[in-house]
Amino acid sequence: MPRGLSVVVIAKNEADRIPRLLKSVGFADEVVVVDSGSHDGTQNICGRLGARVIFHEWAGYAAQKQFAMGLARTEWILNLDADEWLSDGLADEIQQAIGDVSDSVDGFSMPRLSRYLGRWIRHGGWYPDRKVRLVRSGAGQWGGGGLHETLEVTGQVARLNAPILHDVYRNISDQIQTIDRFSGVFAEHNTASGWYVVAGCVHAFGKFLECFVYKLGFLDGLPGLIIAMNSAWYVFLKHAKAWERTHWGRQRTENDTP
Repeated sequence: MPRGLSVVVIAKNEADRIPRLLKSVGFADEVVVVDSGSHDGTQNICGRLGARVIFHEWAGYAAQKQFAMGLARTEWILNLDADEWLSDGLADEIQQAIGDVSDSVDGFSMPRLSRYLGRWIRHGGWYPDRKVRLVRSGAGQWGGGGLHETLEVTGQVARLNAPILHDVYRNISDQIQTIDRFSGVFAEHNTASGWYVVAGCVHAFGKFLECFVYKLGFLDGLPGLIIAMNSAWYVFLKHAKAWERTHWGRQRTENDTP
């Protein structure tokens, strides 16, 4: 396999965000975008900006990212999401790292700095949010359930210092829609009793205190407060949906016959 760097991205309807990513990785030997059915022109935009675009039916986060990595043609693979892009410092660090890397290193981690409601969020548990994203071909495997997929590396993982930049949500409505979607995925993989919902209230309150007080989210101003409140809502909602799926779904089946 030739030396060099491939950037792989999974995307769907990211026409408003993916150009920034593609422009930040212009130094890469190739860029591969795996699209799962965009209808906003994402494929055409990526093609015009030099990416190789492949359609692949949505298979879940981990499986979709693993498929994308399998398309890379170079020794090193950088995995990015469509709402991310490289800081100038990280672009320089990556090029230097893969040029000087020892044979014992199979991957690199890097911090991720997210922007929300016009502010870079440095507290509340959102930073440094270190991610393993750069891996030697054949040495990485995406794993995880329906949520929170991780890139597992067979060999040593070294650390880079400059951040991936991340527009985490387009707006508050986008965050709420994500909370609704992710809590639904959680419920599909968990069962719960009524006490689980009560526990969810306690966990939600604890999550707010963790984000806003213990992890200093208040230093991020009003966006920090909104993040803490919505994080608490997500914790409660996933408990409630797990109970709904377990209890009410069964009850509905039992009540089908009058």
